[in-house]
Amino acid sequence: MNVASTALEGVFIIEPEMRRDERGFFARTFDAQTFRDRALVDRFDQHSIAHNAKAGTVRGLHYQVRPHGETKLVRATRGALFDVAVDLRADSPTFGRWFGVRLDDTNRLALYIPQGLAHGYQTLEDDTEALYLIAGVHAPQAARGVRFDDPALAIAWPRDATVLSNADRTWPTLAEATLP
Repeated sequence: MNVASTALEGVFIIEPEMRRDERGFFARTFDAQTFRDRALVDRFDQHSIAHNAKAGTVRGLHYQVRPHGETKLVRATRGALFDVAVDLRADSPTFGRWFGVRLDDTNRLALYIPQGLAHGYQTLEDDTEALYLIAGVHAPQAARGVRFDDPALAIAWPRDATVLSNADRTWPTLAEATLP
C-alpha cells in the first residue's frame, strides 16, 4: 500500500496496491506495520459504516474535544464521496485550512485523519456507503462540529448540500467553535 502526504500535516491518502490476475484483484487496505513505520495510529477501536441514500448528503464537520480525540481512516465501500479534513490544531501552521479528496469504490483510496482535525464528507452518488475505522471511543459529551459552509473555511464542496442533519446545519463557525 502507498501512503501519500497531503497539504495538512498528519493527513494521508492511503492507496492500496492492486495485485490483479484472471480472478480480479487482491489489495491490502490496512497494514499495522506500515502504519507504525510512519508513526500513524495502528489500532482502531471501532469500525463503523454510514449509508447515505441521496447524492449531495453532507455529514460533518465532526470532531471530539480532549481527552476524547479520535483518529479516523475513512473509505467509500460503495458509491463516491468527497472527503474533507479541516485542521483545528491551534498551534498548527495549517490551522483553519482544509484538504479534500474523492473516495470511491473504484479508486479505493482511504483518508487518514488524526486527532485535532474535523472530518466530514459529501456524497457524490446515491446509495453511497462509507467505512470508518476509528481510534478512540465515541464520547457523546465530547462531540463537536464546525459548520460545513463556514465562509472562513471556504470548502469547495462539489455539489449543493441536499441532505443534512439539524446538528450539521447548526454547528458553530470556526471562530465560535471549541477547539479540540
